[in-house]
Amino acid sequence: MATTSAAMDGVAAAAFQSVIQRVQQAAERSGRRGPQQVRVVAVSKTKPVSLIRQVYDVGHRCFGENYVQELIDKAPQLPEDIEWHFIGNLQSNKAKALLAGVPNLAMVESVDDEKIANQLDRVVASIGRKPLKVFVQVNTSGEESKFGVEPSGCVELAKHVSLGCPNLEFCGLMTIGMLDYSSTPENFKALSNCRTEVCKALGIPEEQCELSMGMSADFEQAIEMGSTNVRIGSTIFGAREYPKKQSN
Repeated sequence: MATTSAAMDGVAAAAFQSVIQRVQQAAERSGRRGPQQVRVVAVSKTKPVSLIRQVYDVGHRCFGENYVQELIDKAPQLPEDIEWHFIGNLQSNKAKALLAGVPNLAMVESVDDEKIANQLDRVVASIGRKPLKVFVQVNTSGEESKFGVEPSGCVELAKHVSLGCPNLEFCGLMTIGMLDYSSTPENFKALSNCRTEVCKALGIPEEQCELSMGMSADFEQAIEMGSTNVRIGSTIFGAREYPKKQSN
């Protein structure tokens, strides 16, 4: 059993390094130089701590999780210098548990309404941690099954986070894309258009507003269309394992 585990670990590390190479090539194709231009969030949901550790050991520090309880369970078992991104739908009644249980939570990528923004703002203030970085999640595909503010509402929500939530740091916009988790250029273009409007409304340069778009199936195209943050799970860690129904 130990041998199988070690072999799987090796596979994750090799897959991660291959992803980094592809990210750099896509960034160069889009005229961007240097790996710091695109952040890779290694999405480790349903994966054991041992696999995360393997990718950590080759130098990676940014990991993403979708479920509050899973992240609360994993974070204490791993080094404190990991920058955790929470990328799933976050219910406001879970915000306190998440922030209290994961002191090294770097970002919530999935703020999709004022209620969750206000709750996160309050919790950050009450536990006295540094401001929490957030992305505003935009539903660019129009699918009812997807979370996210409508593109027409993204300026208002970004303004609320930026001006009305002193304990949050508005960092950019995020989209998930189509139902099958692959996006079309239209999804990416829609998010890019939202950024133009948000930056105009907030009076900030576009470089100050990140775009989190692109996953395992479409991250190269996303980078070529301006993504600064890609969320890659199965290409690094293999297919997801759902032993039982996960709850947020």
